[in-house]
Amino acid sequence: MAKNTSTPNQKTMAANHKVGTAVATGLFAFLCAFIAFPLVCGLLGSFRDGQKVITTGMSLDLHSPVSLQNYRELFAKFAPSGMTDDVILNSQKYFMWYKNSLILTLTTVVLTLLVCYFIAYGLTMYKYKLQGFLFFMVIATMSVPFEILMLPLYQEITTLGIINTNAGVILPGLCAAGTIFFFKQYMTSLPKELLDAGRVDGCTEYGIAVKIMMPITKPAFASQAIMCAMGSWNNMLWPMLVYRDTNKFTLQIGLNTLLTPYGNNYNLLIAGSMFGILPILVIYLIFNRYLVEGMTSGAVKG
Repeated sequence: MAKNTSTPNQKTMAANHKVGTAVATGLFAFLCAFIAFPLVCGLLGSFRDGQKVITTGMSLDLHSPVSLQNYRELFAKFAPSGMTDDVILNSQKYFMWYKNSLILTLTTVVLTLLVCYFIAYGLTMYKYKLQGFLFFMVIATMSVPFEILMLPLYQEITTLGIINTNAGVILPGLCAAGTIFFFKQYMTSLPKELLDAGRVDGCTEYGIAVKIMMPITKPAFASQAIMCAMGSWNNMLWPMLVYRDTNKFTLQIGLNTLLTPYGNNYNLLIAGSMFGILPILVIYLIFNRYLVEGMTSGAVKG
């Protein structure tokens, strides 16, 4: 008969490991439930009468009546009766605002990632004077609140004649200091020998940055694409200052116009807000797969 050769220390360590695993699992389960609670309440509220939801508050009460009426009104070709002229106009423009937000978000993500990548590449892969000072200036911009920059930026885009345009919304935030910092920190750990190997093979500096280094930084691109998309999609203050034409409003500005002194349509507001979460979920699901793949496979395969 085989004897149990486990020492008391090994048994104690195994027991502590099980306890630690159970505590960590319970903690993460609680955090997941805590984070998901508002989302689930909002989803249930979108199937209920909006006026009652605002009056009584959102809850997980499963006994309250639910219906698809809010979404029928949201997707209806014509606005439902009983709404004021302003709200009727806005309800018909919902999907136009949705399209505006999609175009603005996709354009912002692509341009921001490209610009920030090349800036971080230049700050990381080359050695030159004032390199540290330039990086310090980039980081220093993170300490300046956007509220301080709003008026100078507004005057600048007005002078440039790009007020009420997508360029006026995108250009001021194109060089995001946080994204540059993330790219730089990621590329710091990459082997610089790859640059020399590319030069030996006859690749240009631009080709090295695009064909060799950019594919390796795919995990950084994936994570920052999620963050940039969330920031652009949820941004309301700056687009509200730039856009003058209601046909160019983003979804967040448009939903805010549903709240007027003449009548509030909470049915469209809640249902439209929940439907507006869908693009961010899709972007997260798409890029999260590449992020996990890049982290698990490693940046450099040898």
